[in-house]
Amino acid sequence: MALSQIGLVGLAVMGQNLSLNIAEKGFPISVFNRSYEKTEAAVARAQKEGLSDKLRGYKDVKDFVESLEKPRRVILLVQAGAPVDATVDNLCKYMEPGDIIIDGGNEWYENTERRKAKVEALGLRYMGMGVSGGEEGARRGPSMMPGGTAEAYKYIEPIVTKVAAQVDDGPCVMYIGDGGAGNYVKMVHNGIEYGDMQLISEAYDVLHVLGGLSNDEIAAVFAEWNQGELQSFLIEISAIIAAKKDEDGSSLVDKIVDKTGAKGTGKWTVQQAAELSVAAPTITASLDGRYMSALKDQRVSASKVFGDLGLKAPAAAAGVDKKQLIADVRAALYCSKICSYAQGMNIIKAKSEEKEWGVDLGGLARIWKAKSEKKEWGVDLGGLARIWKGGCIIRAGFLDRIKQAYQRDSNLPSLLVDPPFAKDLAERDAAWRRVVALAVTNGVPAPGMMASLSYFDTYRRERLPANLVQAQRDFFGSHTYQRTDKEGWFHTVWDENFGSADSITTSAYNR
Repeated sequence: MALSQIGLVGLAVMGQNLSLNIAEKGFPISVFNRSYEKTEAAVARAQKEGLSDKLRGYKDVKDFVESLEKPRRVILLVQAGAPVDATVDNLCKYMEPGDIIIDGGNEWYENTERRKAKVEALGLRYMGMGVSGGEEGARRGPSMMPGGTAEAYKYIEPIVTKVAAQVDDGPCVMYIGDGGAGNYVKMVHNGIEYGDMQLISEAYDVLHVLGGLSNDEIAAVFAEWNQGELQSFLIEISAIIAAKKDEDGSSLVDKIVDKTGAKGTGKWTVQQAAELSVAAPTITASLDGRYMSALKDQRVSASKVFGDLGLKAPAAAAGVDKKQLIADVRAALYCSKICSYAQGMNIIKAKSEEKEWGVDLGGLARIWKAKSEKKEWGVDLGGLARIWKGGCIIRAGFLDRIKQAYQRDSNLPSLLVDPPFAKDLAERDAAWRRVVALAVTNGVPAPGMMASLSYFDTYRRERLPANLVQAQRDFFGSHTYQRTDKEGWFHTVWDENFGSADSITTSAYNR
Protein backbone atom coordinates (compact mmCIF):
# COMPACT_ATOMS: atom_id res chain seq x y z
CA MET A 1 0.00 0.00 0.00
CA ALA A 2 1.34 3.44 -0.96
CA LEU A 3 2.37 5.66 1.91
CA SER A 4 0.38 8.80 2.76
CA GLN A 5 2.01 12.20 2.31
CA ILE A 6 0.67 13.58 5.58
CA GLY A 7 -1.18 12.46 8.71
CA LEU A 8 -3.73 14.13 10.96
CA VAL A 9 -4.62 13.34 14.58
CA GLY A 10 -7.86 14.65 16.08
CA LEU A 11 -11.07 14.21 14.12
CA ALA A 12 -13.53 16.57 15.75
CA VAL A 13 -15.20 19.15 13.50
CA MET A 14 -12.03 21.02 12.47
CA GLY A 15 -9.88 17.91 12.10
CA GLN A 16 -12.37 15.99 10.02
CA ASN A 17 -12.99 18.91 7.68
CA LEU A 18 -9.32 19.75 7.26
CA SER A 19 -8.48 16.11 6.50
CA LEU A 20 -11.13 16.04 3.77
CA ASN A 21 -9.80 19.32 2.38
CA ILE A 22 -6.29 17.85 2.19
CA ALA A 23 -7.61 14.71 0.50
CA GLU A 24 -9.66 16.73 -1.97
CA LYS A 25 -6.55 18.69 -2.98
CA GLY A 26 -4.97 15.39 -4.05
CA PHE A 27 -2.74 14.60 -1.07
CA PRO A 28 -3.07 11.07 0.38
CA ILE A 29 -3.71 11.42 4.11
CA SER A 30 -3.81 9.03 7.07
CA VAL A 31 -6.05 9.94 10.01
CA PHE A 32 -6.22 8.83 13.63
CA ASN A 33 -8.38 9.67 16.62
CA ARG A 34 -8.21 8.50 20.22
CA SER A 35 -11.80 7.27 19.96
CA TYR A 36 -12.06 5.08 16.87
CA GLU A 37 -15.70 6.04 16.25
CA LYS A 38 -14.61 9.45 14.98
CA THR A 39 -12.04 7.83 12.70
CA GLU A 40 -14.77 5.63 11.26
CA ALA A 41 -17.00 8.67 10.78
CA ALA A 42 -14.23 10.50 8.87
CA VAL A 43 -13.60 7.48 6.65
CA ALA A 44 -17.34 7.11 5.96
CA ARG A 45 -17.64 10.77 5.04
CA ALA A 46 -14.62 10.53 2.75
CA GLN A 47 -16.27 7.61 1.01
CA LYS A 48 -19.52 9.55 0.67
CA GLU A 49 -17.64 12.50 -0.86
CA GLY A 50 -15.69 10.30 -3.28
CA LEU A 51 -12.37 10.70 -1.45
CA SER A 52 -11.89 7.19 -0.07
CA ASP A 53 -8.84 6.62 -2.29
CA LYS A 54 -7.09 9.58 -0.61
CA LEU A 55 -8.04 9.15 3.07
CA ARG A 56 -7.28 6.15 5.27
CA GLY A 57 -8.18 5.70 8.93
CA TYR A 58 -6.16 3.87 11.58
CA LYS A 59 -7.06 2.40 14.95
CA ASP A 60 -3.48 1.99 16.21
CA VAL A 61 -1.09 4.92 16.47
CA LYS A 62 1.91 2.78 15.50
CA ASP A 63 0.22 1.68 12.28
CA PHE A 64 -0.80 5.27 11.68
CA VAL A 65 2.77 6.55 11.96
CA GLU A 66 4.16 3.76 9.80
CA SER A 67 1.63 4.60 7.05
CA LEU A 68 3.37 7.94 6.40
CA GLU A 69 6.18 8.67 3.99
CA LYS A 70 9.38 10.11 5.45
CA PRO A 71 9.98 12.63 6.79
CA ARG A 72 6.65 11.98 8.45
CA ARG A 73 4.38 14.99 8.79
CA VAL A 74 1.58 14.86 11.35
CA ILE A 75 -0.94 17.66 12.01
CA LEU A 76 -2.53 17.72 15.46
CA LEU A 77 -6.01 19.13 15.96
CA VAL A 78 -6.71 18.11 19.54
CA GLN A 79 -7.70 20.11 22.60
CA ALA A 80 -5.00 22.49 23.79
CA GLY A 81 -3.00 21.74 26.93
CA ALA A 82 -2.54 18.28 28.42
CA PRO A 83 -4.21 16.42 25.50
CA VAL A 84 -1.58 17.85 23.14
CA ASP A 85 1.23 16.77 25.48
CA ALA A 86 -0.22 13.25 25.67
CA THR A 87 -0.58 13.07 21.89
CA VAL A 88 2.95 14.30 21.29
CA ASP A 89 4.35 11.79 23.78
CA ASN A 90 2.45 8.98 22.07
CA LEU A 91 3.66 9.96 18.61
CA CYS A 92 7.26 10.30 19.77
CA LYS A 93 7.31 6.59 20.62
CA TYR A 94 7.14 5.75 16.93
CA MET A 95 8.37 8.80 15.02
CA GLU A 96 12.00 9.07 13.95
CA PRO A 97 14.60 11.85 13.70
CA GLY A 98 13.64 14.32 10.98
CA ASP A 99 9.90 13.71 11.34
CA ILE A 100 7.63 16.72 11.85
CA ILE A 101 4.76 17.38 14.28
CA ILE A 102 2.48 20.34 13.48
CA ASP A 103 0.08 21.52 16.20
CA GLY A 104 -2.86 23.21 14.45
CA GLY A 105 -4.88 24.03 17.57
CA ASN A 106 -5.39 27.26 19.53
CA GLU A 107 -2.43 26.68 21.82
CA TRP A 108 -0.60 29.05 24.17
CA TYR A 109 2.58 29.94 22.31
CA GLU A 110 4.92 29.13 25.20
CA ASN A 111 3.58 25.57 25.28
CA THR A 112 4.55 25.26 21.64
CA GLU A 113 8.05 26.51 22.37
CA ARG A 114 8.37 24.06 25.26
CA ARG A 115 7.27 21.12 23.13
CA LYS A 116 9.54 22.21 20.30
CA ALA A 117 12.57 22.05 22.61
CA LYS A 118 11.44 18.69 23.94
CA VAL A 119 11.01 16.94 20.58
CA GLU A 120 14.12 18.54 19.09
CA ALA A 121 16.11 16.72 21.78
CA LEU A 122 14.80 13.54 20.13
CA GLY A 123 15.76 14.72 16.66
CA LEU A 124 12.20 15.59 15.66
CA ARG A 125 10.93 18.91 14.34
CA TYR A 126 7.96 20.82 15.72
CA MET A 127 5.67 23.52 14.34
CA GLY A 128 2.73 25.44 15.74
CA MET A 129 0.23 26.42 13.06
CA GLY A 130 -2.70 28.75 13.60
CA VAL A 131 -5.72 27.70 11.55
CA SER A 132 -8.67 30.08 11.16
CA GLY A 133 -11.95 29.77 9.33
CA GLY A 134 -14.09 27.50 11.43
CA GLU A 135 -15.75 24.38 10.06
CA GLU A 136 -16.37 25.78 6.58
CA GLY A 137 -12.89 27.27 6.33
CA ALA A 138 -11.25 24.00 7.31
CA ARG A 139 -13.19 22.19 4.61
CA ARG A 140 -12.99 24.75 1.78
CA GLY A 141 -9.83 26.67 2.60
CA PRO A 142 -8.70 28.29 5.87
CA SER A 143 -6.17 30.97 6.66
CA MET A 144 -3.07 29.18 7.98
CA MET A 145 -0.27 30.62 10.10
CA PRO A 146 2.55 28.06 10.46
CA GLY A 147 5.46 28.79 12.77
CA GLY A 148 8.23 26.79 14.38
CA THR A 149 11.17 24.98 12.82
CA ALA A 150 11.96 26.95 9.68
CA GLU A 151 13.64 24.06 7.86
CA ALA A 152 10.53 21.92 8.39
CA TYR A 153 8.23 24.35 6.61
CA LYS A 154 9.49 23.35 3.17
CA TYR A 155 8.10 19.87 3.77
CA ILE A 156 4.57 21.10 4.40
CA GLU A 157 4.59 24.14 2.10
CA PRO A 158 3.41 22.28 -1.04
CA ILE A 159 0.44 20.97 0.92
CA VAL A 160 -0.64 24.03 2.90
CA THR A 161 -0.39 26.37 -0.09
CA LYS A 162 -2.97 24.20 -1.88
CA VAL A 163 -5.17 23.61 1.16
CA ALA A 164 -5.36 27.26 2.30
CA ALA A 165 -7.92 29.76 1.06
CA GLN A 166 -6.99 31.29 -2.27
CA VAL A 167 -7.37 35.03 -2.88
CA ASP A 168 -6.44 37.36 -5.72
CA ASP A 169 -2.80 37.62 -4.68
CA GLY A 170 -2.08 34.09 -3.55
CA PRO A 171 -2.82 31.47 -0.90
CA CYS A 172 -3.72 32.62 2.61
CA VAL A 173 -0.70 30.99 4.23
CA MET A 174 2.92 31.87 4.85
CA TYR A 175 5.66 30.91 7.24
CA ILE A 176 5.44 33.10 10.34
CA GLY A 177 8.69 32.33 12.14
CA ASP A 178 10.41 30.28 14.81
CA GLY A 179 9.10 29.07 18.16
CA GLY A 180 5.49 29.83 18.94
CA ALA A 181 5.14 32.58 16.35
CA GLY A 182 2.31 30.89 14.47
CA ASN A 183 0.27 30.29 17.61
CA TYR A 184 0.95 33.82 18.84
CA VAL A 185 -0.27 35.46 15.65
CA LYS A 186 -3.38 33.25 15.64
CA MET A 187 -4.02 34.25 19.27
CA VAL A 188 -3.98 37.94 18.37
CA HIS A 189 -6.13 37.19 15.31
CA ASN A 190 -8.71 35.80 17.72
CA GLY A 191 -8.42 38.88 19.93
CA ILE A 192 -9.21 41.07 16.92
CA GLU A 193 -12.08 38.70 16.15
CA TYR A 194 -13.46 39.31 19.66
CA GLY A 195 -13.35 43.05 18.99
CA ASP A 196 -15.07 42.73 15.60
CA MET A 197 -17.89 40.62 16.99
CA GLN A 198 -18.49 42.95 19.93
CA LEU A 199 -18.57 46.04 17.70
CA ILE A 200 -21.06 44.46 15.29
CA SER A 201 -23.29 43.44 18.19
CA GLU A 202 -23.24 47.03 19.46
CA ALA A 203 -24.19 48.34 16.01
CA TYR A 204 -27.07 45.85 15.99
CA ASP A 205 -28.16 46.93 19.47
CA VAL A 206 -28.17 50.66 18.69
CA LEU A 207 -30.11 50.13 15.47
CA HIS A 208 -32.55 47.69 17.06
CA VAL A 209 -33.18 49.38 20.41
CA LEU A 210 -32.67 53.08 19.73
CA GLY A 211 -33.48 53.13 16.02
CA GLY A 212 -36.40 50.78 16.30
CA LEU A 213 -35.26 48.75 13.29
CA SER A 214 -36.69 45.26 12.95
CA ASN A 215 -34.40 42.29 12.49
CA ASP A 216 -35.39 42.13 8.83
CA GLU A 217 -34.46 45.78 8.40
CA ILE A 218 -31.13 45.19 10.17
CA ALA A 219 -30.47 42.20 7.91
CA ALA A 220 -30.97 44.44 4.89
CA VAL A 221 -28.70 47.12 6.39
CA PHE A 222 -25.91 44.63 7.10
CA ALA A 223 -26.26 43.16 3.59
CA GLU A 224 -25.85 46.66 2.15
CA TRP A 225 -22.85 47.38 4.37
CA ASN A 226 -21.27 44.16 3.15
CA GLN A 227 -21.04 45.69 -0.31
CA GLY A 228 -18.85 48.56 0.87
CA GLU A 229 -15.99 49.39 3.22
CA LEU A 230 -17.37 47.06 5.92
CA GLN A 231 -17.38 44.00 3.65
CA SER A 232 -16.40 41.04 5.78
CA PHE A 233 -17.30 37.50 6.74
CA LEU A 234 -18.71 38.63 10.10
CA ILE A 235 -20.97 41.30 8.57
CA GLU A 236 -22.14 38.78 5.97
CA ILE A 237 -23.11 36.14 8.52
CA SER A 238 -24.67 38.77 10.81
CA ALA A 239 -27.05 39.68 7.97
CA ILE A 240 -27.95 36.01 7.57
CA ILE A 241 -28.47 35.60 11.32
CA ALA A 242 -30.71 38.68 11.59
CA ALA A 243 -32.90 37.39 8.73
CA LYS A 244 -33.24 33.82 10.03
CA LYS A 245 -36.73 32.78 11.10
CA ASP A 246 -37.73 30.21 13.67
CA GLU A 247 -40.36 27.57 12.96
CA ASP A 248 -43.16 29.93 14.02
CA GLY A 249 -41.95 32.66 11.68
CA SER A 250 -40.44 34.88 14.37
CA SER A 251 -36.80 35.96 14.44
CA LEU A 252 -34.59 33.20 15.78
CA VAL A 253 -31.91 35.59 17.07
CA ASP A 254 -34.39 37.08 19.57
CA LYS A 255 -34.79 33.66 21.19
CA ILE A 256 -31.08 33.10 21.81
CA VAL A 257 -30.01 33.60 25.43
CA ASP A 258 -27.81 36.69 25.68
CA LYS A 259 -24.75 34.92 27.11
CA THR A 260 -21.53 34.63 25.09
CA GLY A 261 -18.95 31.91 25.59
CA ALA A 262 -15.17 32.24 25.40
CA LYS A 263 -12.39 29.68 24.99
CA GLY A 264 -9.34 31.63 26.16
CA THR A 265 -7.58 33.24 23.21
CA GLY A 266 -9.25 36.60 23.80
CA LYS A 267 -8.13 36.51 27.43
CA TRP A 268 -4.59 35.59 26.39
CA THR A 269 -4.53 38.52 23.96
CA VAL A 270 -5.57 40.97 26.66
CA GLN A 271 -3.05 39.50 29.09
CA GLN A 272 -0.31 39.87 26.51
CA ALA A 273 -1.30 43.46 25.82
CA ALA A 274 -0.93 44.20 29.54
CA GLU A 275 2.39 42.35 29.76
CA LEU A 276 3.70 44.34 26.80
CA SER A 277 2.25 47.69 27.99
CA VAL A 278 0.25 47.98 24.77
CA ALA A 279 -3.13 49.70 25.01
CA ALA A 280 -5.86 47.44 23.62
CA PRO A 281 -9.09 48.88 25.03
CA THR A 282 -11.36 47.73 22.20
CA ILE A 283 -10.25 44.12 22.53
CA THR A 284 -10.40 44.38 26.33
CA ALA A 285 -13.93 45.81 26.17
CA SER A 286 -15.00 42.88 24.00
CA LEU A 287 -13.68 40.41 26.57
CA ASP A 288 -15.36 42.31 29.39
CA GLY A 289 -18.56 42.27 27.34
CA ARG A 290 -18.51 38.47 27.32
CA TYR A 291 -17.87 38.35 31.05
CA MET A 292 -20.75 40.77 31.71
CA SER A 293 -23.05 38.75 29.47
CA ALA A 294 -22.39 35.71 31.64
CA LEU A 295 -23.93 37.54 34.64
CA LYS A 296 -27.42 36.93 33.26
CA ASP A 297 -29.17 36.30 36.59
CA GLN A 298 -27.51 39.31 38.20
CA ARG A 299 -28.44 41.51 35.25
CA VAL A 300 -32.08 40.42 35.44
CA SER A 301 -32.15 41.27 39.16
CA ALA A 302 -30.34 44.58 38.65
CA SER A 303 -32.80 45.54 35.92
CA LYS A 304 -35.64 45.18 38.41
CA VAL A 305 -33.79 47.01 41.20
CA PHE A 306 -33.04 50.06 39.06
CA GLY A 307 -36.35 49.85 37.22
CA ASP A 308 -38.10 50.26 40.56
CA LEU A 309 -35.92 53.33 41.15
CA GLY A 310 -37.06 54.91 37.90
CA LEU A 311 -34.27 53.82 35.57
CA LYS A 312 -36.19 52.03 32.86
CA ALA A 313 -34.78 49.82 30.12
CA PRO A 314 -33.66 51.74 27.02
CA ALA A 315 -36.22 52.13 24.26
CA ALA A 316 -36.46 53.72 20.84
CA ALA A 317 -35.10 57.25 21.01
CA ALA A 318 -37.54 60.02 20.20
CA GLY A 319 -37.08 61.91 16.96
CA VAL A 320 -34.40 59.62 15.55
CA ASP A 321 -33.91 59.84 11.79
CA LYS A 322 -33.46 56.19 10.84
CA LYS A 323 -31.62 56.93 7.64
CA GLN A 324 -29.15 59.21 9.40
CA LEU A 325 -28.73 56.76 12.29
CA ILE A 326 -27.90 53.92 9.90
CA ALA A 327 -25.27 56.09 8.20
CA ASP A 328 -23.83 57.19 11.55
CA VAL A 329 -23.64 53.65 12.96
CA ARG A 330 -21.93 52.50 9.77
CA ALA A 331 -19.28 55.19 10.25
CA ALA A 332 -18.88 54.44 13.96
CA LEU A 333 -18.46 50.73 13.30
CA TYR A 334 -15.84 51.35 10.64
CA CYS A 335 -13.81 53.73 12.81
CA SER A 336 -13.97 51.40 15.81
CA LYS A 337 -12.91 48.49 13.63
CA ILE A 338 -9.79 50.39 12.54
CA CYS A 339 -8.91 50.90 16.21
CA SER A 340 -9.35 47.20 16.99
CA TYR A 341 -7.05 46.13 14.16
CA ALA A 342 -4.51 48.81 15.08
CA GLN A 343 -4.37 47.45 18.63
CA GLY A 344 -3.91 43.87 17.45
CA MET A 345 -1.12 44.78 15.05
CA ASN A 346 0.63 46.77 17.79
CA ILE A 347 0.57 43.74 20.11
CA ILE A 348 2.31 41.61 17.47
CA LYS A 349 4.84 44.35 16.79
CA ALA A 350 5.62 44.81 20.50
CA LYS A 351 6.08 41.07 21.06
CA SER A 352 8.49 40.82 18.17
CA GLU A 353 10.49 43.74 19.49
CA GLU A 354 10.60 42.22 22.97
CA LYS A 355 11.83 38.88 21.62
CA GLU A 356 14.05 40.44 18.94
CA TRP A 357 12.08 38.52 16.33
CA GLY A 358 12.83 41.15 13.67
CA VAL A 359 9.38 42.33 12.60
CA ASP A 360 9.20 43.65 9.07
CA LEU A 361 6.14 45.89 9.04
CA GLY A 362 6.28 46.56 5.35
CA GLY A 363 7.75 43.77 3.32
CA LEU A 364 6.40 42.52 0.05
CA ALA A 365 3.12 41.54 1.72
CA ARG A 366 2.79 38.47 -0.46
CA ILE A 367 5.19 36.20 1.39
CA TRP A 368 6.67 35.97 4.85
CA LYS A 369 10.40 36.35 5.25
CA ALA A 370 11.83 32.87 5.85
CA LYS A 371 14.37 34.13 8.33
CA SER A 372 15.25 37.32 10.17
CA GLU A 373 18.66 38.05 11.55
CA LYS A 374 17.99 36.94 15.10
CA LYS A 375 15.00 34.84 16.13
CA GLU A 376 13.82 33.70 12.70
CA TRP A 377 10.50 35.43 13.18
CA GLY A 378 10.38 38.02 10.42
CA VAL A 379 6.76 39.05 10.80
CA ASP A 380 5.46 41.20 7.93
CA LEU A 381 2.26 42.85 9.15
CA GLY A 382 1.32 43.68 5.60
CA GLY A 383 1.64 39.98 4.86
CA LEU A 384 -0.55 39.15 7.84
CA ALA A 385 -3.24 41.40 6.43
CA ARG A 386 -2.94 39.56 3.13
CA ILE A 387 -3.27 36.04 4.52
CA TRP A 388 -6.24 37.15 6.62
CA LYS A 389 -8.11 38.28 3.49
CA GLY A 390 -9.59 34.83 2.88
CA GLY A 391 -10.62 31.74 4.82
CA CYS A 392 -10.41 33.18 8.33
CA ILE A 393 -13.12 34.58 10.59
CA ILE A 394 -11.85 38.18 10.42
CA ARG A 395 -11.45 38.16 6.63
CA ALA A 396 -12.51 41.54 5.32
CA GLY A 397 -12.12 43.71 2.27
CA PHE A 398 -10.33 46.48 4.10
CA LEU A 399 -7.42 44.16 4.93
CA ASP A 400 -6.09 45.08 1.50
CA ARG A 401 -5.81 48.64 2.76
CA ILE A 402 -3.96 47.48 5.88
CA LYS A 403 -1.51 45.60 3.67
CA GLN A 404 -0.99 48.76 1.61
CA ALA A 405 -0.49 50.85 4.76
CA TYR A 406 2.48 48.73 5.85
CA GLN A 407 3.83 48.68 2.32
CA ARG A 408 3.82 52.47 2.32
CA ASP A 409 5.59 52.70 5.67
CA SER A 410 7.20 49.64 7.23
CA ASN A 411 7.79 51.66 10.43
CA LEU A 412 4.18 52.81 10.74
CA PRO A 413 3.59 53.35 14.49
CA SER A 414 -0.17 52.85 14.20
CA LEU A 415 -2.79 52.30 11.51
CA LEU A 416 -4.50 55.40 12.88
CA VAL A 417 -1.88 57.67 11.31
CA ASP A 418 -1.67 55.96 7.93
CA PRO A 419 -2.82 58.86 5.67
CA PRO A 420 -5.82 57.11 4.03
CA PHE A 421 -7.03 55.67 7.34
CA ALA A 422 -6.45 58.99 9.12
CA LYS A 423 -8.57 60.72 6.45
CA ASP A 424 -11.35 58.16 6.92
CA LEU A 425 -11.33 58.66 10.68
CA ALA A 426 -11.44 62.45 10.38
CA GLU A 427 -14.32 62.34 7.89
CA ARG A 428 -16.38 60.01 10.11
CA ASP A 429 -15.48 61.63 13.43
CA ALA A 430 -18.75 63.52 13.95
CA ALA A 431 -20.91 60.51 13.11
CA TRP A 432 -18.86 58.33 15.48
CA ARG A 433 -19.45 60.78 18.33
CA ARG A 434 -23.17 61.06 17.59
CA VAL A 435 -23.58 57.31 17.94
CA VAL A 436 -21.61 57.09 21.19
CA ALA A 437 -23.46 60.12 22.61
CA LEU A 438 -26.84 58.65 21.65
CA ALA A 439 -25.98 55.34 23.29
CA VAL A 440 -24.71 56.97 26.49
CA THR A 441 -27.67 59.34 26.74
CA ASN A 442 -30.18 56.52 26.38
CA GLY A 443 -28.46 53.92 28.55
CA VAL A 444 -27.44 51.52 25.79
CA PRO A 445 -24.00 50.03 26.55
CA ALA A 446 -21.58 50.29 23.67
CA PRO A 447 -18.26 49.57 25.43
CA GLY A 448 -16.37 48.64 22.28
CA MET A 449 -17.29 51.80 20.38
CA MET A 450 -16.77 53.96 23.45
CA ALA A 451 -13.38 52.41 24.17
CA SER A 452 -12.38 52.83 20.54
CA LEU A 453 -13.35 56.50 20.50
CA SER A 454 -11.46 57.15 23.74
CA TYR A 455 -8.46 55.31 22.31
CA PHE A 456 -8.59 57.51 19.22
CA ASP A 457 -9.00 60.71 21.24
CA THR A 458 -6.18 59.75 23.60
CA TYR A 459 -3.82 58.85 20.77
CA ARG A 460 -4.36 62.13 18.92
CA ARG A 461 -4.10 64.30 22.07
CA GLU A 462 -0.81 66.20 22.31
CA ARG A 463 -1.08 66.61 26.07
CA LEU A 464 -2.90 64.33 28.52
CA PRO A 465 -3.69 64.75 32.24
CA ALA A 466 -1.00 62.16 32.95
CA ASN A 467 1.06 65.00 34.43
CA LEU A 468 -1.29 65.07 37.42
CA VAL A 469 -1.15 61.28 37.80
CA GLN A 470 2.64 61.35 37.84
CA ALA A 471 2.57 64.17 40.39
CA GLN A 472 0.28 62.06 42.57
CA ARG A 473 2.71 59.14 42.30
CA ASP A 474 5.55 61.40 43.33
CA PHE A 475 3.48 62.76 46.24
CA PHE A 476 2.78 59.42 47.90
CA GLY A 477 5.61 57.28 46.58
CA SER A 478 8.49 59.58 45.63
CA HIS A 479 8.41 58.14 42.11
CA THR A 480 9.83 61.38 40.64
CA TYR A 481 8.76 63.07 37.43
CA GLN A 482 10.15 64.71 34.30
CA ARG A 483 9.63 68.37 33.47
CA THR A 484 8.72 70.13 30.24
CA ASP A 485 11.23 72.94 30.78
CA LYS A 486 14.40 71.09 31.78
CA GLU A 487 16.09 67.67 31.47
CA GLY A 488 16.27 65.07 34.21
CA TRP A 489 14.10 63.47 36.88
CA PHE A 490 12.78 65.48 39.81
CA HIS A 491 11.12 64.97 43.16
CA THR A 492 9.12 67.45 45.20
CA VAL A 493 8.14 67.38 48.86
CA TRP A 494 4.61 68.53 48.08
CA ASP A 495 3.44 69.04 51.67
CA GLU A 496 5.64 68.23 54.66
CA ASN A 497 2.60 68.05 56.96
CA PHE A 498 0.62 65.61 54.77
CA GLY A 499 3.03 62.72 54.47
CA SER A 500 4.80 63.76 51.31
CA ALA A 501 8.29 62.99 52.59
CA ASP A 502 11.58 63.09 50.74
CA SER A 503 12.26 59.34 50.63
CA ILE A 504 14.39 59.27 47.50
CA THR A 505 17.41 57.04 47.99
CA THR A 506 18.55 56.73 44.39
CA SER A 507 18.37 58.92 41.33
CA ALA A 508 17.21 55.89 39.34
CA TYR A 509 13.97 55.63 41.31
CA ASN A 510 11.73 57.16 38.67
CA ARG A 511 9.23 54.50 37.76
